[in-house]
Amino acid sequence: MELKDKLVSSFFALEEEFDSENGIYDIRNQAIKDFENLGFPGKKDENWKYTSLNAVLKHDYSLFPKKEDALEYRDIKKYLIHDIDTYDLVFVDGIYSSHLSQTTHDKIDVCLMSSALSKDKYRPLIENYYNKLAPKTGLNSLNTAFAREGAFIHIHRNLQADKPIQIINFATGNESALMLQPRNLVVVDENSHVQIIERHQSLTDHPVLTNSVTEIYAGKRAFVDYYKIQNDKDSASLIDNTFIEQQGESNVSVHTFSFGGKLTRNNLNFYQKGERIDSTMKGVTIIEDKQHVDHNTLVHHIEPNCESHQDYKGIYGDRSTGVFNGKVVVEKEAQKTNAYQANNNILADDKATINSKPQLEIFADDVKCSHGCTIGQLDEEALFYLQSRGIPRKEARGLLMYAFANNVLESVKIPEVKKRINKLIASKLEVELGFNL
Repeated sequence: MELKDKLVSSFFALEEEFDSENGIYDIRNQAIKDFENLGFPGKKDENWKYTSLNAVLKHDYSLFPKKEDALEYRDIKKYLIHDIDTYDLVFVDGIYSSHLSQTTHDKIDVCLMSSALSKDKYRPLIENYYNKLAPKTGLNSLNTAFAREGAFIHIHRNLQADKPIQIINFATGNESALMLQPRNLVVVDENSHVQIIERHQSLTDHPVLTNSVTEIYAGKRAFVDYYKIQNDKDSASLIDNTFIEQQGESNVSVHTFSFGGKLTRNNLNFYQKGERIDSTMKGVTIIEDKQHVDHNTLVHHIEPNCESHQDYKGIYGDRSTGVFNGKVVVEKEAQKTNAYQANNNILADDKATINSKPQLEIFADDVKCSHGCTIGQLDEEALFYLQSRGIPRKEARGLLMYAFANNVLESVKIPEVKKRINKLIASKLEVELGFNL
């Protein structure tokens, strides 16, 4: 039985269990019908032209773990940003781990998606925001049909989250192959601030496929600072679907650091629905072996006097493959738009590949929009200069690549995150640093 057919059959086998959940049974039922019609994306889909899911869809995935594997803090400490105080939402094989987590309802809500879906006090938020932003695609519909847990974050009006929030999903390997469907909803009201760190981490060599959907709503003058750390095992694949709606004068930035995993696909979509909005997307990708990372971005400028900034750096070694498909759409009414898009890449080995496709669709005439892409290798003259100063060639290569990737870190606003990413980049490039940024 193909995976698609198994998923559809499994849903109807669990239909009665889903029916016990308030409010979203009809949404789930429609979503599985949509998935049955749409299925998984293939290379005939222009947005998936350079990324095939065939290799990750061949496994016989379990949808829900048969038993819960209790992890201890010592097992996961190294994957957390543990040198700062944070609210933590930890999920193990898709199941919430209460003893590893810290939630709150004191002024702000940092809790579980299942709680928000089942409690009456959250019903207005669910009705207004849940499943309203993610477009109807096969993968989004699959998540909507099966998602049972994830993060629910609500920052109330005129409040700032007193500390960052970490969302961490672990896979333990209890199943021979496991598919996870985390679902996150983040609502940041007017004049409110939040910082969020998200990570998906496999602790096993068994195949793991995560299909994640996150919807983020930023109210007027809201500030959202979001970090995605992707440094998984070669047996794990991630499809990350993130959709962000911004109201007037809001500021949202998303930094994506992709350092590992078999296949990683980041679908990042911004929709600007107000004036004087600022949207920032930055990323660093450093991969090797046969790893594959695909960044697919969209910024939709709808109102005038807004800005967007995209800056993605990639370093590809061995037989790895990178994809950047970035699109900026400027509607006729979106005059005075300032949109910047850049994708710069280094092919560290002859057999590495990058497919880059920056795109602009501009229907307004009073705008400043630019896009660009570079693909190349290290400067031999710069290498020679460093070697002439007594630095061995291997270390010289690493230092040049580190300098190339490092500038994206300048806009990271959490010092401990910057320190962690700084070390990860140095480790990936096998560079010894005598300083901290």
